[in-house]
Amino acid sequence: MEMTISFKGGRKVAAGFDGHTLMTDQPKESGGDGSAPSPFELFLASLGTCAGFFVLAFCQKRQIPTEGIELRQSMDWDPVKHLVTKVAIEIRVPKTFPEKYLQSLVLAAETCAVKRHLQDPPKIEIAAKAV
Repeated sequence: MEMTISFKGGRKVAAGFDGHTLMTDQPKESGGDGSAPSPFELFLASLGTCAGFFVLAFCQKRQIPTEGIELRQSMDWDPVKHLVTKVAIEIRVPKTFPEKYLQSLVLAAETCAVKRHLQDPPKIEIAAKAV
């Protein structure tokens, strides 16, 4: 996979890939317009939406209704290091959800590729060249 990252004015940065354009911006307090999520917010959202996809797929495979199911994600922040120290994802299901599948939902969410990449991070190489 390859992405093209481009600048769209102000603090806006876009990522183009597979026919999609993903726009980012910075909050107003950081000099942006707040017109789109920040790159870091998208990073955090990718964790929750990835886990959510696996919960959704688990339910769809078993024909379990997904109405009323949601994931709540919270983060602990280290103000000195300016890093997230913990991400907690809670899968909330209606009382009618089959209890025998609760732990299986957790296991399904834990197969998220974003989570697995954080646990075994790739090397990130950055270079610059004139073209």
